[in-house]
Amino acid sequence: MNRSRVLCILLPLFSLLAGCGSRRSGPPAIGEAYVGPATLNIRKDLGLHRPTVATVKHGERLDIVGRRRAFVQVRTESGAIGWVDGRQLFTTEQMAELRSVADRAAALPSQGQASIQEALNVHTHPNRQSPSFRQLKTGERVDVVAHRLEPRVPFRPDRPVQSLPPSAPMEDWSLVRTADGKAGWVLFRLLFMAIPDEVAQYAEGHRITSYFSLGEVHDGDAVKHNWLWTTIARGLEPYEFDGFRVFVWSLRRHRYETAYIERNLRGYYPVELHPEQGGAPSFSLIIEDKDGVRSKRTYAFQGYRVRLIATEPWNPGSDAPERIAGAEPPFQEQDQRSFFGRLWDKIKGIFGR
Repeated sequence: MNRSRVLCILLPLFSLLAGCGSRRSGPPAIGEAYVGPATLNIRKDLGLHRPTVATVKHGERLDIVGRRRAFVQVRTESGAIGWVDGRQLFTTEQMAELRSVADRAAALPSQGQASIQEALNVHTHPNRQSPSFRQLKTGERVDVVAHRLEPRVPFRPDRPVQSLPPSAPMEDWSLVRTADGKAGWVLFRLLFMAIPDEVAQYAEGHRITSYFSLGEVHDGDAVKHNWLWTTIARGLEPYEFDGFRVFVWSLRRHRYETAYIERNLRGYYPVELHPEQGGAPSFSLIIEDKDGVRSKRTYAFQGYRVRLIATEPWNPGSDAPERIAGAEPPFQEQDQRSFFGRLWDKIKGIFGR
């Protein structure tokens, strides 16, 4: 075999080995983590304005090679080494939990689509300081599937809030599902339910929290819809709505009119539509009475009339992902509980129990 042919064989091998060496060069890995935010700058030294050595994206794997207080020293797949805030990193389990929540959110009924008026961050938790793994663009639409009322406190997923002062500020958060199947939390007040303006104008200053079409109405060449919606007066409540209304399109007056309304309720997601039975659609709502007992009320809608046809006890199912499980920093004091104790806490965190 001549020398040139040998070199042709060996040079690619040397290049491969050199690449592997650069990935493993430097301090040994003492753990692994995944990028939480949509993008994350890795800085040469500690400090916000230090030079950036690499920029990584959500879900990318990093080697952990050191730590200093809340900061973690990481190495990228290309071999770049630098520092990041440990709260912006996920463990393998947390990445799996995030995917699991998206899968479970995919099975939840939409409470209506919301439109985005300006760029909006999607968070892993209902907390402003939690990692934002995606930014919604102006004009984009998402499905609203769940709601939480949460205190505005520093993000410490490794240390749940035990007690709050009476004056602690609260915020409404919505769990949204994007067109590509992702799920995360956004501030409720920054969402605008995409019900037509000619109907939304009758909200009387209340926030629309869900809406559904109850069928089409043909008025000449125009196609209108009959609508069911739920609203809340002030927000910042542990429930999703305090009233609901059915609007119908009047063929005689050529305008929307109220066919049915109930107020002063404590209502919860999910609001659901049911297949038409005998030509009449029906819908159900979860309502809590004065004793705190929740029931599922089902109403039939026929013509311009709405009537209650069934009431049955209701218990929350275990498949509603009310909270996305915690992104504990990859570096924390070793948990002395048993494996099964830690696993049980994770399960409770996933389902909001």
